[in-house]
Amino acid sequence: MNNNWIVRQVKWETHLAQLHAIRLRVFVEEQGVPESLEWDRHDPNAKHVLVYEPDGIAVGTGRLLADGRLGRMAVLLPWRRRGVGSTVLLALLDLARKQQSPLVRLHAQRHAIAFYAKHGFKVTSEEFMEAGIPHRAMELKLLP
Repeated sequence: MNNNWIVRQVKWETHLAQLHAIRLRVFVEEQGVPESLEWDRHDPNAKHVLVYEPDGIAVGTGRLLADGRLGRMAVLLPWRRRGVGSTVLLALLDLARKQQSPLVRLHAQRHAIAFYAKHGFKVTSEEFMEAGIPHRAMELKLLP
């Protein structure tokens, strides 16, 4: 695992190309999510993070909405299972704490449930389909 990841909170407007490239590759190309569903009205106002290799290549991203919802977590295939996803998630949780979100919610793809559970998230729903992919709602309490 690489401990040299560089994590930055970025703005949608200034880092659109990097955010777009990662999400397009992971969600649209790999997972078959229709591009019309990938981009939404929340992106311009969300808090986004990018994780970079030390050489400046962006390899992972995620976003936090004002209501504490996490989403659009994506890591490029060659960097999966190397700690990038955890780095993205921990950065988003830090942002959620700073905005004093008492609770963080997300929709986890079936294959990612164990990843989020490892970070303390609890399943709160039955399985449902979102963008043609099985998901379950999960949440993590940040404040008592």
